[in-house]
Amino acid sequence: MNRWKTFIACMTALCMVLHMPSIIFADAIEGESIVTLGEDLSSEQRSQLLEEMSATEQDHIITVSNSEEHEYLGDFMSRADIGTNALSSSKITALSEGEGIHVQTNNITKVTEGMYANTLVTAGVEDADVYVTAPFPVSGTAALTGLIKAYEVQNDIIIPEEQKKIANEEMVKTSELGERIGTEEATELVTRIKEEIGDEPIESEEDIRDLIQRIARELGIELTEEELNGLVSLFNRMKDLNIDWDQVQNQITQIRDNLGDYLNREETQSLIQRVLDFLNELIESIKGWFEGESENA
Repeated sequence: MNRWKTFIACMTALCMVLHMPSIIFADAIEGESIVTLGEDLSSEQRSQLLEEMSATEQDHIITVSNSEEHEYLGDFMSRADIGTNALSSSKITALSEGEGIHVQTNNITKVTEGMYANTLVTAGVEDADVYVTAPFPVSGTAALTGLIKAYEVQNDIIIPEEQKKIANEEMVKTSELGERIGTEEATELVTRIKEEIGDEPIESEEDIRDLIQRIARELGIELTEEELNGLVSLFNRMKDLNIDWDQVQNQITQIRDNLGDYLNREETQSLIQRVLDFLNELIESIKGWFEGESENA
């Protein structure tokens, strides 16, 4: 039994290693960066993260407070889940038009790279390199608030409050759904809905329900009634926003392409090969365990 536990632990570790980053910005100056820092970082943690992000106190820095997290997430998450400290931080760099969104995270436990990308697309962000980090494992909600603030400053725009709230709700619902069906599956479901909602003749709440149910079936996902109703409510409000769905689809295409580029990189292929070699060794070890048990029987 202990050998099975070891096997399961190894496979779990492999899944974590293989969790690839997904992949958002608009009309800012290409190469321009803004750093966001959680307000409750200690001076030592602040310095640590700035160094990690190749930034200094002289760079453009925006501070994110815990009260802002509660403002945007309080309707969708419990106070306990949001916490009492804003710690996750980020750096967002404008890319040239058409490059899409690249997201990389460190020490973020609740929000995956794909969830950040999807949520930022909903908020209206385009073409950006995004790095999210924290001094130790945290949920990552403060960073999302900061990224949206930074994008507004960088592009000298104001994103409507309702659009920000819906983007945050999308992140929460995707994360919660991911805890039950898997983060990749939940992210793909939400992505597919957004890809198709601009093409479908959506006129009513029932149209949205039918669209979500169809895509879920195609992906082999069984939604509970509560999950389905939550997604219907989210996308029903989303369709009423002044969102350029063509632009959303373009950004999602870039996200997919960027992920494909990542998987084809030489260093990524090297990582995959090392993991495959490890798997082969692991399988040989497991075969040896059972052969030994058969001999001793």
